[in-house]
This record gives sequence, structure tokens and C-alpha cells, in this order.
Amino acid sequence: MVRPRKLRLIGKKPEVKAFKPVGIPFRMIENITLTLDEYEALRLCDYEELEHLEAAELMNISRPTFTRLIESARKKIATAIIEGKAITVEGGNVAFQERERCRKCNKEIPPTKKHNCKEQGG
Repeated sequence: MVRPRKLRLIGKKPEVKAFKPVGIPFRMIENITLTLDEYEALRLCDYEELEHLEAAELMNISRPTFTRLIESARKKIATAIIEGKAITVEGGNVAFQERERCRKCNKEIPPTKKHNCKEQGG
């Protein structure tokens, strides 16, 4: 029997849910689906510049699982750009969790976790 998958925690819903090459109607183009957990992995690693372990903890998953997510997301985006495909962001086994930001280092903090700021004076 397969173990049930843990919910992956998402801190921010995507503001845009689809991207496509200019000049081609959406109905005439092949689509790649980026799941919400892959989107969150990209956001935390490449946009927020967090280490894999720190990002994995925010998402409530293991570091190896996070690494697989980020690799999958990057491959899908590269494929879409190179082959001229649309990207839709949707789906996945996720739950949304509001997070605060540290005033000193600006990192996201889960509401239930104590944050030890690494910035001076923190």
C-alpha cells in the first residue's frame, strides 16, 4: 500500500496562472502544467534565494523531495521556452499557509516556527 502524500505548504498563490508565446492563440499551442508545489519551489529557491533545506522546511517536505520538485519545475520551464509551449500553473497536493516576514532579514517565517535571524543584531 502506498503511503499518502503529505500536503505541501504554499506561502503565496501565483498572481499569474498562465504564460504563452506572443502571437499564438492559447487554443493552438501545446501546454505544460507546472504544479503549485513546483511553482512554490521555484519561488522559494530562485526568487527568494533560499537554500534547499530552508525552503523544504517552509513547504513541510524533505530536502530530497524539494530538490526533485525544483528540478522538475526548471525542466518544464526550459522545455516551454525552447519549444515554444504555454505554461499553466495549477494543481498539486497543496495547502496554503500565510507566512510572515522577518523585519531584519526579510525571510519568510511559518507562523508556528521560531525564527533565529542570522543578520547582525537579530
